[in-house]
Amino acid sequence: MTTVDPNQRIERAEIEDTSLLAFYRDMNAPERRTFWACAAGWALDGMDFMIYPLVIGTIIALWKVDAGSAGLAGTVTLLASAIGGWLGGYLSDHIGRVRTLQITIIWFSFFSLVCAVVQNFEQFLIARAVLGLGFGGEWAAGAVLMGEAIRPQYRGRAVGSVQSGWAVGWGLAVLSQAILFSALPAETAWRWMFVIGALPALLVFYIRRSVTEPEIAAEARAKQAASGNRPALWEIFSGPILKTTILASLMATGCQGGYYAVTFWVPQFLTKERHLSIVGSTGYLSTLIIGSFIGYLTGAWLADRIGRRNLFLTFSIGAIAVVLLYTQLPLTNEVLWVLGFPLGFFASGYFSGVGAFLTELYPTRLRGSGQGFCYNFGRGIGALFPFLVGALSATTSLANAIAIFAVVAYALFFIAAFALPETRGRVLHAD
Repeated sequence: MTTVDPNQRIERAEIEDTSLLAFYRDMNAPERRTFWACAAGWALDGMDFMIYPLVIGTIIALWKVDAGSAGLAGTVTLLASAIGGWLGGYLSDHIGRVRTLQITIIWFSFFSLVCAVVQNFEQFLIARAVLGLGFGGEWAAGAVLMGEAIRPQYRGRAVGSVQSGWAVGWGLAVLSQAILFSALPAETAWRWMFVIGALPALLVFYIRRSVTEPEIAAEARAKQAASGNRPALWEIFSGPILKTTILASLMATGCQGGYYAVTFWVPQFLTKERHLSIVGSTGYLSTLIIGSFIGYLTGAWLADRIGRRNLFLTFSIGAIAVVLLYTQLPLTNEVLWVLGFPLGFFASGYFSGVGAFLTELYPTRLRGSGQGFCYNFGRGIGALFPFLVGALSATTSLANAIAIFAVVAYALFFIAAFALPETRGRVLHAD
């Protein structure tokens, strides 16, 4: 059943069954294939990105680079992903979500292999930058594809559950690190980590055979072709849609800046300031990842239960509180291990609502461009946080640097989310 908001004239679907798995029980075969393709893509995307934070200490030691320069490689990757995400979203509005998804997966898989064979830090920096273009484009195409393929009453849970694949990919990266650094010398193991990062390319074969373009997207492109009214790259910055683009971009900046400030530097925090070995830190990271995975699933459920905006407000406050506890109190390593669960939970779970929220904010003709730009603008500005944390750690502790930038980011996330409208259950049209 659907209703129409009398003030905004927006059609909304009633969410009657709010259980987490209701969306999956009610899926048809094409929807399930799309779900698993996007979940696998996001998991492999997460694995590929998290490989660098896990080997950053080795690269610092082998190539004698300072923490600020090492953080710059993460920043460059994310800045490039911001450009790639905007262009990938725009491309998905023109040639289709599925085709764009395949192109971007092959792109970042190939350049992960390039990262494995570079001979110095300058080459590595360039390879990471080029890889970032595909990394950002993959999210843009996949998120729009999922948002349009799922019915509005299940969209939050379905897109959010796909988001949990990031934690699975993070776990695969940590597992690969534990195995490779135990079996091989560090100067060889880090290269094989990036070889593993090329695995997403295999997913393209499944996508080509099993995943179809959402009807609403195909219909919208057909209308544009018939009328000759193709969306322009800059259209998301015009008219009444401009306010949405600005606020959504600020929201994405806050949620991603906080996440990257925490997750990029926590592995180094554990080894440098808590004096754990690379292998010894695996258990601490595992607790963080488990908390992250549970957070994604909880966030997916809450996105449809309490709404996207309430999810963001609750988790941003929780993230600020736990980050301060984790970094500022003189805790034992045992307590820190336990606290990793709520840190992962609050620092990640809100992402489950972001994809559905951005999908619902834009009309279909601009959805790829709008969603791709806002999310990846947040990536681009949030990309500064790994660099800034690394640079600030030269004058204060790494713990203090993480806390300062994480709190600022999550506060921005809270403010921007509060200023945006609730979109839960919004029905999408081929407009």
